[in-house]
Amino acid sequence: MIRNLMRMGCLGMLAACLVAPLRGQQPQDGPTDEKARKTYEKAQQSLKEHKTEWALDDFKKADKQDGGHCVACQKQMIKYGVQFGDWKAAELGAEEWVAEAKGEKETALAHYQMAVVLLSEGLQKHKDEYFSRAHDECGKALAAYRAFPDAINLDGLALAHLRQDDAAKARFEEYIKLNTVNEVERQRTKRYIARPELVRARMAPAFAVTTADGQRISLDDLQGRVVLVDFWATWCEPCREALPHIREVAKTFQGQALVILSVSLDSDEAKWKEFVTKNEMSWPQYRDGGFTGSVAKLFAVTAIPHTFTIDADGVLQDEHIGDASIEGRLKKLLAHAREAQAAGGASSK
Repeated sequence: MIRNLMRMGCLGMLAACLVAPLRGQQPQDGPTDEKARKTYEKAQQSLKEHKTEWALDDFKKADKQDGGHCVACQKQMIKYGVQFGDWKAAELGAEEWVAEAKGEKETALAHYQMAVVLLSEGLQKHKDEYFSRAHDECGKALAAYRAFPDAINLDGLALAHLRQDDAAKARFEEYIKLNTVNEVERQRTKRYIARPELVRARMAPAFAVTTADGQRISLDDLQGRVVLVDFWATWCEPCREALPHIREVAKTFQGQALVILSVSLDSDEAKWKEFVTKNEMSWPQYRDGGFTGSVAKLFAVTAIPHTFTIDADGVLQDEHIGDASIEGRLKKLLAHAREAQAAGGASSK
């Protein structure tokens, strides 16, 4: 399950990169060919009906009917091609966009999107050739438009996957100096600067939340501590049945280097707060609002109760759907965290 999570999590992170990261980019019109426009409109309707795979097929068809000149189609081919692992469609969309691109920014963006596709494909297929091609595309993006932070960061990721750690570290250092980097990205990038090999690990998605009591928790701030992320909801009967177990875990490991974060998928804030207070859930609590919440989406959560165990390096170690015995694993991870701390810092497993 962790392998599937990491593929989905990494691809989800990269899918976010498919949003135009350069300012000044104007939305593209659809195809000009009459048949292509009808097919394009059909694809848009499929999106409204949440039939995304059908939409992808029609975006591909519309682009072909338009002679490969429909940039709006190509963007959708890239987005949903990455989502569904249709690499042929995603690469074709990126290639055609590169060919259609005009001006420095659009050219840079097109090459960057190709790099995102290739890095995503490399993560799924575990082949260095895709990371190498992604590195080349980042170089082309930066040659076209130097002031492109996301391309710098993406190049660092590609280089790290190629085990060119010194070059990756240099890219990450360049990226973190830019004032466009938000705090969550900054913290994760600092981790990669210190240890570029973590890029190749099963790192938990980076996130930051403000808990019910006003505490700000950032995953990368918790370096050196074991983290248990527990997804649940008040309306979920199995979650309520698992609550005594989570409470016992919190009690057993109190005072140790363990942070438990319960992430509620409740939409009713008042009901959630009342439940938390009534059931004396004294550990950090955060309401994500549903399966489409930002944290739930990062972890690709589709069923609850769902727990993720993260070691002191931020690496995912266990994933469980339903109530499960996790005490043994936590003891081992906490022992490792203590050993690493005694040795002068956390080390990867």
